[in-house]
Amino acid sequence: MRSPSTPQPVLQPALPQPRGPLSTAVLATLRGGAAVPFATEIAAVIKRADPYGEDLQLALHCCYELHYRGFAGVADELEWDPALLGLRQRMEQAFLAALRSDVAGGTDVTAEIDTLLVEVVDASGVSHHLRRTGQLWQLREYIAHRSIYHLKEADPQAWVIPRLSGTAKAALVTVEHDEYGAGDPQRMHSLLFADMMTELGLSPHYGAYLEAAPAATLAEVNFMSLCGLHRQLRGALVGQFATVELTSSPGSDRLVQGMRRLNCGPASIRFYAEHVEADAVHEQLVRRGVIAPLLAAEPELVGDVVFGIQAATLLADRFSDLLLSRWAQDQTALRDPLADPPEGGSESWSQF
Repeated sequence: MRSPSTPQPVLQPALPQPRGPLSTAVLATLRGGAAVPFATEIAAVIKRADPYGEDLQLALHCCYELHYRGFAGVADELEWDPALLGLRQRMEQAFLAALRSDVAGGTDVTAEIDTLLVEVVDASGVSHHLRRTGQLWQLREYIAHRSIYHLKEADPQAWVIPRLSGTAKAALVTVEHDEYGAGDPQRMHSLLFADMMTELGLSPHYGAYLEAAPAATLAEVNFMSLCGLHRQLRGALVGQFATVELTSSPGSDRLVQGMRRLNCGPASIRFYAEHVEADAVHEQLVRRGVIAPLLAAEPELVGDVVFGIQAATLLADRFSDLLLSRWAQDQTALRDPLADPPEGGSESWSQF
């Protein structure tokens, strides 16, 4: 664990390498070397792009990160660069159109929530695999993927706070308060995740695995940022948040069991053990304290909440399918394989 008396430097991640014309355009602008191409040219590129693909998802991620930590060497004022915002909007439209086309939609929030709460016997998700037979290299890889979100855990959802009111806002802030350690910075979930990474011999630094993260990993986090940054998608963000909170506790319990089977240390187990208890409480808060009063006050958002649940589930399934299909072939699901843990053990990362 970190010492409360030791200040931790705020480090910005390095810019990744582009993966196609869209990410090339974004990264060239961030590096100060070129302007975003004309709208007509970009529109044609986006029309040809895979909305779930490496190029568009990396480009979106880099645009969104300007609203979080930013990147080393990138000017802060680019956060609101009109050309970048215009490009981001066009990519968002393509991403949203694909999601809306690929989910069923509807207005039955109760049915969607009931589906989330069903624990399927002999299910085949990532947490089930890691609990039963997963290997340590697969666990470490899973943590590297998840670091793209968990090192800023709850930040995308915080965007929705000023877009809510009354009971829904109060309940969501209560959940967020827990995510941020309930007043204790050493219990912030992002820091617990970083401590787990350190103990597992992974780099705990924000954005360290962006270069290695595939599109399916980025898409889940991009959807959170997309919904959080648009007031019109506040219902979808609540649906996404509900999906995470309602499914987290049993999944975290399976990961704890898998880590114990693999003889992981206490810092590794602590993060998911915290979520077993906390998210069981959050499930009730989100259902009764956030969703119910939100839809009572703004019933027109019911379809958006359903969309948020379905889209989050779709993206989580795509991520899970990628990992399990690659692991079944004894292959990495990262774009670059992980380095072996430092010879000096987890403490070797403290020099960075």
